[in-house]
Amino acid sequence: MTAWNRTAHPVVDPPLAADPTTAIDSADFVILSLFDGPACAEVLANCRAALSPGTVVVNTSTVGPDEATALSDEVTRTGAAYVHAPVLGSVSAVATGALAVLTGGRPAHVDRAEKLLSDLGETVHIGSPADAAAAKLVANGTLGRSLLGVRDSRQHASDLRLDEDQALAVLERSAHGRLVLAKRKRLADRDFTDADFAVGALAKDLDLLTRHSPAAANLATDVHTALTTGQVTEDDDISALCEHTTPAIDDGLTDIRLTTAPGVRTEAPAMAPLVAYATGHATGDPRHFEAAFLPTAHVEGLRDGQFVSWNLDEYYAIFTGRPAPDEPTRSRRVEHLSTVDTVGTASMTLWHGPDTFTDVFVLVRVDDRWWIANKAYQRRTAS
Repeated sequence: MTAWNRTAHPVVDPPLAADPTTAIDSADFVILSLFDGPACAEVLANCRAALSPGTVVVNTSTVGPDEATALSDEVTRTGAAYVHAPVLGSVSAVATGALAVLTGGRPAHVDRAEKLLSDLGETVHIGSPADAAAAKLVANGTLGRSLLGVRDSRQHASDLRLDEDQALAVLERSAHGRLVLAKRKRLADRDFTDADFAVGALAKDLDLLTRHSPAAANLATDVHTALTTGQVTEDDDISALCEHTTPAIDDGLTDIRLTTAPGVRTEAPAMAPLVAYATGHATGDPRHFEAAFLPTAHVEGLRDGQFVSWNLDEYYAIFTGRPAPDEPTRSRRVEHLSTVDTVGTASMTLWHGPDTFTDVFVLVRVDDRWWIANKAYQRRTAS
């Protein structure tokens, strides 16, 4: 086996060739394991002349379906064969031959690569190169959701005052069990260095997934928010995304018993109307709402089993100007905040005595200031 490395990362064994053309000279199989589609295209373009009939290019890189098709076409034009073979699993799975390899390509070409790939783990023939690429993106979307699911579950456990070791022991036996079992030592030690799979690579994959499946946009945004707010770094192992954090809340938010869910940036400009809204509830003084709502806003939901759509005067009228008697036991949390240019959405949970409210807000930015344009709510009363 001869290797070539696109980056300066040191490799001890096998020895490195000086360039990709030298590395693949007279090779029966060429295995690519690169960061993204453009890297694959660049490398193949540089060594295209060295490819020949009889060579099978096996690409384990995570790329988009359209990129997989283009790479397959490029290789096929040289007379060589192309098998797209992204893998499920990371470094430890490679070492133990426990990867799942998703193969896509002509059956005859896949059969030729089967013996080679079976040394790495189980092979699953998906269909075309585009199909295999799509399947990998679906798998990484599931992984991303599982990581954030573990994060949220750990936050729930913390809110319920459950011991961290007890929480992880329970999660190991839950639907997230395989992931927690694989990452438990990292989570317990809070050691996310020397990544098996880096957060930056997952973020790239989720962007690819979003390009082909817009339903993944919120997931990709959550991961990018964790990066941009410094909760994780691009080089961290993906298990860092399982960390639940209690954001630094200034005294003003503490006074109104407002916290934020993981991933919600307290310094985001669009937090301002949400803080004003929570302040109105905490103080019982509707004047604070004037800094939260646009004058045209409505408040809508079911009250006593009937749908209501109040203007702001009608909404303000239910407040007394004084804090509720049980205000010291009440709390509020911003669960979600997302903005795009001049519009956004947010949600907040309010625990007010026996009632739990879920408020959903439509936000707009007018004259460089964010406002609540409308609010809808759900009320649940403990039985």
